Amino acid sequence: MICLIREHWLHKARHVASPNFSERPEGMPIDVLVIHNISLPPGEFGGCWIDDLFCNKLDRQAHPYFLDIADLRVSAHAMIDRHGQLTQYVAFDKKAWHAGQSSFDGRQQCNDFSIGVELEGCDDQPFTDAQYRSLADLTRQLLLAYPGITADRIVGHSDIAPGRKTDPGPCFDWCRFKKALT
Repeated sequence: MICLIREHWLHKARHVASPNFSERPEGMPIDVLVIHNISLPPGEFGGCWIDDLFCNKLDRQAHPYFLDIADLRVSAHAMIDRHGQLTQYVAFDKKAWHAGQSSFDGRQQCNDFSIGVELEGCDDQPFTDAQYRSLADLTRQLLLAYPGITADRIVGHSDIAPGRKTDPGPCFDWCRFKKALT
């Protein structure tokens, strides 16, 4: 397999640069992949709202839900929409602000050592075939480029922030996803 990640950007993705990132601690290995879900407004798909949130341009007047989140400074490394289109917001070697207060394998602050991928979706609706295909393709590229990420180090946001987060949610088919990686 040829690695399609160059200088920490997936060349076949749509690129929308988010200002919401920082440097990883020096020498910190990238060794966890965190899968999330997001929909803006909740339960609705499409539109520019996720890009706008990750780029600090969310119009708080566009929807009542946005009043509470417009000032958040968050991002993910990448997002896969309902059609399987991949958008990358932050270079994989940088620290995207996706995990919040979190821990994995005895280490706190998962943003320091993880890559965060959002799936456009919510806890109570199935993800699309196109999303599973795109996520599997992206994951194979990440496993190739960042060998510290292994199958047992691919987790959901709910795994690193239990009680606080539920995504990618009960509709995410972990068995289907893991089988697609082989």
